[in-house]
Amino acid sequence: MDTDLRYPELSDLMARCRRRVPHFVWEYLDSATGRETVKAANRAALDRVRFRPAILGGEVTPDLTTRFLGVDYAVPFGIAPLGMSGMIWPGAEQLLATFAQAARLPYGLSTVATRLPEEIGPLAGDMGWFQLYPPRDPDIRRDLLARARKAGFGTLVLTVDVPGPSRRERQRRADLAIPPKTTLRMLWQTAQRPEWALRTLRNGTPRLRLMEGYLKLDGNAPSTAHAGYLLRAAPDWDYLHALRREWDGPLIVKGVLEGDDAARLRDAGVDAIWVSNHTGRQFDAAPAALDALPGVRAALGPDFPVIFDSGVETGLDVLRGLALGADFVMLGRAWHYALGALGAGGPAHLLHILREDMIANMVQMGIARPALAVARLLREL
Repeated sequence: MDTDLRYPELSDLMARCRRRVPHFVWEYLDSATGRETVKAANRAALDRVRFRPAILGGEVTPDLTTRFLGVDYAVPFGIAPLGMSGMIWPGAEQLLATFAQAARLPYGLSTVATRLPEEIGPLAGDMGWFQLYPPRDPDIRRDLLARARKAGFGTLVLTVDVPGPSRRERQRRADLAIPPKTTLRMLWQTAQRPEWALRTLRNGTPRLRLMEGYLKLDGNAPSTAHAGYLLRAAPDWDYLHALRREWDGPLIVKGVLEGDDAARLRDAGVDAIWVSNHTGRQFDAAPAALDALPGVRAALGPDFPVIFDSGVETGLDVLRGLALGADFVMLGRAWHYALGALGAGGPAHLLHILREDMIANMVQMGIARPALAVARLLREL
């Protein structure tokens, strides 16, 4: 089977993933919150960005290598952190970290991953970023930072757009609750996906292992609810200043949509701003992240490092983000659709799809470097 002919774009991987994972897993991965208008707005904003094709420009040989925050990457995009990754596809964190190191693109490990930093850091090597949901207890925070650093994570990502839980109605309809409760319907759905079920048995029940390690429940079994209580969902500026003092490497703040906030974060010593609306999973009245990107770039000036995510599905989308002000683009769901579709080989195939799409569109624009896409913009949002 020629994988590139059978699965030439992300939508093909999504369709196969949906057939291979239980329904409740699909709803966790694919859903947003509310009426999912922000998820749709992300796609619409990307589709509005158009470029001018070039003619008679001679042969173009695109070069996708990118230097960001002092590290050289093979492409200008990477793997965003995604909570409970190992529930979506068993062993996801190990598979993605190993792939990222070999392919030379960044891999973000979530605080609420199903594996520990000590397990994943050595696999990711110098490609590892650690994403922090801020703990309430400063001693736990400092211990988490020390563990992440010792495990080899050189870059810290603070997520700030989760001040409280969102409804995520599709997940509720699929029986996903906190703490998780196994229902007869979920067991039936699992039985219909034998490969996922067997791999889960081998890898163990997905749990929030990192936060569970800090619980003292007098012999009671740890739960997601207890682990969640340790996470302070709404950090303030004092918290940020303390974190900046305690982390001596690059610090990225994720979830920024306003220029004034971005400028203040820059002045507080943050090393990069991550423009994101959590792909519509938190607030169904937020702006499309791409619509917010030019304003953030204008507030920061031309040289401050900016990352963009939310709704990215193609190599052309990566170029759209770069053209509107980002230096780097991240994808989260996409890599997990690929894992669900093709297992361990999925991420490499998705990388192939994204690379080839970027190259094809860069040739049409007559540009050799992704950063030059801004010069071919037909119009700005």
